[in-house]
Parts: sequence; C-alpha cells; structure tokens
Amino acid sequence: MDAAKAAALIATPGAMIALQGTLSLVAILLVVLAARAMKLGGDVRIRDEAHARELADEAICGFTPVDIAIDRASIGALLRDAAGRILLIRRHGSHFVARLLTSHAGVRLDRHFLTLSTDDARFGTITLDLGPQAQVWASSLRRLGASA
Repeated sequence: MDAAKAAALIATPGAMIALQGTLSLVAILLVVLAARAMKLGGDVRIRDEAHARELADEAICGFTPVDIAIDRASIGALLRDAAGRILLIRRHGSHFVARLLTSHAGVRLDRHFLTLSTDDARFGTITLDLGPQAQVWASSLRRLGASA
C-alpha cells in the first residue's frame, strides 16, 4: 500500500474509530490478563476457622477467639474471645474489615439469619446465615447492652 492510500484510509473517520476501538479492546484484555496473573480481585471468602482467627488477629492484635461462627456463604464471621468481646468480620471488596461489637442495638434475628450493624455507619449492615447458631449468637449478643 502506498503512502497516499494509507493517508486516505487514516483520514476516513470510520477507519480511525474502528482502529481506536480495536486498540482499546486489546488494552482492556491485557489489563484483565495482568490482573489475573497477579491474582487480584476474585471472590474472597473466609476459608475456615483458622483463616477467621488470622483475620481477627490482623484486625485486633492479640484477639484470640474461643468461639467462632462463620457465615454459610463465608462472607462474614462472628468471633468471641475469653473476655467476652465479640468481633464481627465482613468482606469489603477484595479484603476483610472487622469491628468490635459494643451494643446489641443493631442486631436482628430472623430464623437462621442474623443481621448486624455497628456504631460505625461506614461499616454498614451485614446479614449472616449462621444456621442454628444464629439464635445462640443473638442471645449472647443481648449481653452487650443497649448502647456503647
């Protein structure tokens, strides 16, 4: 192809738009492949009780749970230590966040589901499917008091 034909093709608006679209699609695919190669994102879940213990220790250094309840979907957990403190862990994007529960004011029980909110509005509300353990945990959360 000679220079005049190449210049005419580039000057065509439709050809430039198609070229830009193709290059954008290639760039997006390269970013997706790079993210997968680095194992970024994904569906993060609490694997088991050992993982929940690790997350608790990362959130509050020295928090050693004696009782653990992991949501059936593995997106959250409740952990109690020997001092009676209760830690709520929940998924936040591709990470986990945790808060100590200081009140039972934001706790609602619906059969096997326990809905919890904290004093921190940024933490949000989470509903955990704890199965038969939900009633036991709801009962124990009442001991926290009505407010912080």
